[in-house]
Amino acid sequence: MLHALPRRKRRLLLTAGLAVVFLLATAAVALLALKPEPGYRPGEELEGLTAELTRSLPSDYPRVTFLDVTQPAGITFRHFWGRRTSQLPEDMGSGAAWADYDNDGWLDLFVVNISGPVTLSREEIAASPARCVLYRNNGDGTFTNVTDQAGVGYRGVGMGAEWGDYDNDGWPDLFVTSYGENVLYHNERDGTFSDRTKSSGLGGIPGFWAGVAWGDFDRDGFLDLYVTGYVRYSHPADLMGSTLYDAENPASINPNSFEPARNLLYRNNGDGRFTEVAARAGVLGEKGKSLEAAWSDLDEDGWPDLYVANDVSDNMLFRNLGNGTFEDISHSARVADYRSAMGLALGDWDGDQDTDIFITHWIAQENALYNNQRERFLAGGGPLVFMDEADRYGVGQIALDYVGWGTFFFDYDNDGKLDLFVANGHTFQQRNAPHLLAPQNSQLFWNRGAEEGFYDVSAVSGEYFRKAYVGRGAAFGDYDNDGDLDVFVVNHGGPGILLRNEGGNRNRWLQVRLEGRQSNRMALGAKLRLVVGKTVHIREVGAQSSYLSQNSLIEHFGMGSHTEADTLAVAWPSGVRQVFTRVPANQVLHVVEGEGGR
Repeated sequence: MLHALPRRKRRLLLTAGLAVVFLLATAAVALLALKPEPGYRPGEELEGLTAELTRSLPSDYPRVTFLDVTQPAGITFRHFWGRRTSQLPEDMGSGAAWADYDNDGWLDLFVVNISGPVTLSREEIAASPARCVLYRNNGDGTFTNVTDQAGVGYRGVGMGAEWGDYDNDGWPDLFVTSYGENVLYHNERDGTFSDRTKSSGLGGIPGFWAGVAWGDFDRDGFLDLYVTGYVRYSHPADLMGSTLYDAENPASINPNSFEPARNLLYRNNGDGRFTEVAARAGVLGEKGKSLEAAWSDLDEDGWPDLYVANDVSDNMLFRNLGNGTFEDISHSARVADYRSAMGLALGDWDGDQDTDIFITHWIAQENALYNNQRERFLAGGGPLVFMDEADRYGVGQIALDYVGWGTFFFDYDNDGKLDLFVANGHTFQQRNAPHLLAPQNSQLFWNRGAEEGFYDVSAVSGEYFRKAYVGRGAAFGDYDNDGDLDVFVVNHGGPGILLRNEGGNRNRWLQVRLEGRQSNRMALGAKLRLVVGKTVHIREVGAQSSYLSQNSLIEHFGMGSHTEADTLAVAWPSGVRQVFTRVPANQVLHVVEGEGGR
């Protein structure tokens, strides 16, 4: 018995016992502290994460509906033909691009397609019903398929497309990327196009090409071209039995299985030919698995910078030094961000007169909203810096269950604030039907202002958002010329969907179509500053990229209840500046560089 022992021994044993108890308790606390948090599982709510950040929809949300008018509009596009064979190039595309290719005042639509599995023979590709399609706008709400007449029916594994008037003749030309070789179609100004890939110097380089961005990086008045390379893909026969991944995500469709590919920068020589200068300019991007890119003068020094969205690798921000070369400021600007970046949107969502960046990501990664800190830092001469504030403004944790692709800022209700669209669709195969990818719902976010940020209004904005598709590319444009912005979405293995905006034009609006003379004809890189009462809107032509897609280059401003804008200032890449005063709302204003204004 303890009490029978000498007092000193009893004291020593008691002290030792208490020490042991203390050590055991300390160890238990340490083990609890070191125990990893439970991993996030799609669809579940974690205390302090998803539940805490839930945002209820305010009662004053806009009563605007996006109506699926695909069939009555005469659009019969369907993406992909045949049965998937679980290979990465089959799953990543495709996109769509809006432009008025025939200059009749109505936006036309080009849609990229994948002819079928990469295992198809040349004969099977030629026989496939899935090909790229050009729809001509009839001006009455309908479209006509003019692909054969125009000569732009590319067949293969098509990825992205973008219109660009590379020869400044006033007619937009078309560039298409693919898993294979890219294609340049020259607009012959009579409703037809000719293949100028070889003669222009843009062909002959096979690869896994994805995003495309036209922009005049050297400000010589001719459009240059940046093309993103994804991965160095090899036939995955040796990967098909790999146990690295599972049935939903086999190695053959996982980008981690492959090395990154280089990107391309084609400098326009001004004579119809291009020279590839990516390495010389410092924008090779060979360490990134690049999917999309955008030109934008983010530091406002007059020279377009280049942002590149990379999958499972650091994103890249290249600052244009104005001498034909670029400086990589990805990490110092805090936008490198090693996640799975797909879609890319640029715009001044919070109205503080600088350009912010929104990026869509893979499941359980959240999307990113990089707020430009220029007002905070550059006023004191500091560097260009961004801060990811997606959670704060309602577009971060809400994306945990989604894989996001096509995205863009656009003012769909014309209230003067940029809203946000995201097309979602999984990269996972369906476990019980591995030839099919898992569908998801797209999302529409309404911007309630810089203090509150965005609210998900998908459930109250149309039947389309209640249906699940395997979304990929998406682009906006006012195809019916009624003053509000419509949307086209490319769904992998499914129909392309045309969504008509119903009700956005209850507020007033202004559209501005720019035509360059000293600058490039399409006015890419031109900046607009519209003052409406106490609100200042900024836009930069061509800065929005989405995913493998191109939005309309006609700049659209929502004006709320205002009947006119106080001023519209246009700053051209050439240095020309024009100012217009008392600009009436509800019109498409055509501005020619150097003509009109003051």
